[in-house]
Amino acid sequence: MDRWFWIGLGGAAGTLARYGLSTWCQERLGAGFPYGTLAVNVLGSFLLGAIGELAESTELLSPTLRLGLSTGLMGGFTTYSSFNNETLRLIHYKSWAAGLANITITLVGCLLAGALGMIVARRLVAS
Repeated sequence: MDRWFWIGLGGAAGTLARYGLSTWCQERLGAGFPYGTLAVNVLGSFLLGAIGELAESTELLSPTLRLGLSTGLMGGFTTYSSFNNETLRLIHYKSWAAGLANITITLVGCLLAGALGMIVARRLVAS
């Protein structure tokens, strides 16, 4: 039961954080491109990379806390379904170029952010 609680709590917090960051991005950058979804997915990839590295290389995170942070918090924060929907809408209503740009920026950005998160966590642990 303990794991379910932490996953649920993390998921609720992640969802609220995603809404907040997405709204903030849309208000400042406009709604012409899904900047909010891009921001949450890239930031979430960075954080999940760091969480995974800390969990694997240290004893800082218990298995329950790791589940709460990764499956719960980051699972609620990041959003593949919104990325998919917004990309399809860009392609349909704007242009193929905008849709392909979103795909490329998201995939490359998330992979680089995840790797950077792992590197940062590794260096923090080593220091």
